[in-house]
Amino acid sequence: MAEPAKNTAPVIIRRKKVIRGGGHHGGAWKVAYADFVTAMMAFFLLMWLLNATTEKQRKGLSDYFNPTIPVNRVSGGGDGTLGGDTLFSEDTKVRNGAGGTSNDNGSSTGSADDTLSQEKEAEQLKAVQEALFDRGGESRTMETLLKHVITRVTDEGLVIEIFDVEGAPLFAEDTATPQSVTLQLADLLAEVMGLTTNRIAVNGHVRTYPVTLATNPVWELSAARAQAMRGLLEAAALDPARLARIGGYADRKPAVADPAAIRNNRIEIILLRADR
Repeated sequence: MAEPAKNTAPVIIRRKKVIRGGGHHGGAWKVAYADFVTAMMAFFLLMWLLNATTEKQRKGLSDYFNPTIPVNRVSGGGDGTLGGDTLFSEDTKVRNGAGGTSNDNGSSTGSADDTLSQEKEAEQLKAVQEALFDRGGESRTMETLLKHVITRVTDEGLVIEIFDVEGAPLFAEDTATPQSVTLQLADLLAEVMGLTTNRIAVNGHVRTYPVTLATNPVWELSAARAQAMRGLLEAAALDPARLARIGGYADRKPAVADPAAIRNNRIEIILLRADR
């Protein structure tokens, strides 16, 4: 037998080991984790909103996302399902006074006249608002007085709100005895409200008292302060016939989040719209 050649290269066999099923197992877990983080963020945001908002603000948010808001009695403009109107506007006069025709004589109700009247009334209310705050530049005393005053326009009319300031209350503590600042404010308000003939409502509000009191004075006190302001306005030459109503709301409508804050001690003088 012949011997193998000595210079023949040896045969090397390499075996490659293939591992299947390893790696990162795909990216589906990342999507699930992202969904979880998003849900947790939304949850904590919701918890923060619930803690940081008042009941009135939460009601407003609820109504905003509520698809039935046009027929919601609380948030809508009218008492009925149609917001004060009727399906048969040609047969029955609409309750809000706009649109439709009268069957009495066949003539138009003149919604344009109603619009002009409303615009004129809005201008008058704005004039009162501007006249009130224009007084702020007259003197330092007047500027100090107006720190007690804010105004806002609502569906009811122009609301002029006067309130306690730290160290300068409108009334003596826990009484309906007006302080000097209240007397001066009454004179000022009677003067500027003379620019209109709108009827007037006066509402009293007070802060919440501790529950440990044997007798809670909030109802009597808020009503008494509203009556006291009525007396001051009449003494300042406001026509008594313009007073439409006086109300005491106790501590049921706080102006700030803390119901015991002195900011809730306030009087609202409302120049009512013609239809109120």
